[in-house]
Amino acid sequence: MVLIPFREGEGWLPGTLRPYSPIEIDPAAAVLHYGQSVFEGFKAFRQVTGDIASFRPDANARRFQNSAKRLAMPEMPVDMFLQAANLLIQQDRDWVPSIRGTSLYLRPLLIATECSLGVRPSREYLFVLIASPAGDYFQGGVKPVSVWVCDKYVRAAPGGTGEAKFGGNYAASLIAQAEAAQRGCAQVVWLDAVHRNQVEEMGGMNIFFVLNSNGQTTLLTPKLSGSLLPGITRESLLLIGPKLGYAVEERTITLAEWISSAKSGHMTEAFACGTAAVITPIGSMHGQHGETLIGDGQGGPVAQTLRDYLLAIQYGEAPDPLGWMHRVC
Repeated sequence: MVLIPFREGEGWLPGTLRPYSPIEIDPAAAVLHYGQSVFEGFKAFRQVTGDIASFRPDANARRFQNSAKRLAMPEMPVDMFLQAANLLIQQDRDWVPSIRGTSLYLRPLLIATECSLGVRPSREYLFVLIASPAGDYFQGGVKPVSVWVCDKYVRAAPGGTGEAKFGGNYAASLIAQAEAAQRGCAQVVWLDAVHRNQVEEMGGMNIFFVLNSNGQTTLLTPKLSGSLLPGITRESLLLIGPKLGYAVEERTITLAEWISSAKSGHMTEAFACGTAAVITPIGSMHGQHGETLIGDGQGGPVAQTLRDYLLAIQYGEAPDPLGWMHRVC
């Protein structure tokens, strides 16, 4: 793992690469009391050539900066972030699996470590980077999931921390995730905090809808409003969609529109996207209104096409026209 401390007045101090082990912090460390903690997640892939490359780590580095800024934490320079990632990937290169669908998952973390009970930004922080081999998210093939629309809790509100990858966002979501599981659903769909009728995102993933009209297929996703996490996979799909002949659209979509479009057949697919699963088809949506089937409930060709295209780039099986793969070793 890589550790890099930060101290106010001195900046980022020399980092270390050392064996994975517990870290020791004071019981009065600010992170334990006031929650100053942000993180990221991205992957490195073994290419068909045998080389190892990470997928868009610079985009994760910039989002890491934005998250830190929102939590009044120091912003790590992009070059430093990439250097730390390259160092750990090179050290752990034998742990990068070669089977398609697998990868080396990297988790950068920044926590406040100053020993202080004062309610203010910490003056000391610790950057931690760890990695782990990751298996295929869909062992046995990609399967559609059922989702539960949460109308009791909200994930984030305008002006809040929704667009930051902040640990507290995930802690606040766990109770709703547990309730979804009790109802037999795999994931939670969050609605906006103001109107409680606009679709925002799904668990730890962004959400897309596939609309068909007059022979044109459109990829629709909720627009970034300040309370949605700007997903790297989300942005990637918006960029590659037109290359595959799909129109892309970012706008508000209400729960009522989701239900009516699915029932009329205008909406033929829905899927979630994120680093872990890449793309997860949604077969059915459940809530106080009852059950709504999307398409035939079995997923669809658009989600599969997008997933295959993105995976081909990540594993070096297809050209990388946008320069997303960062060769490490």
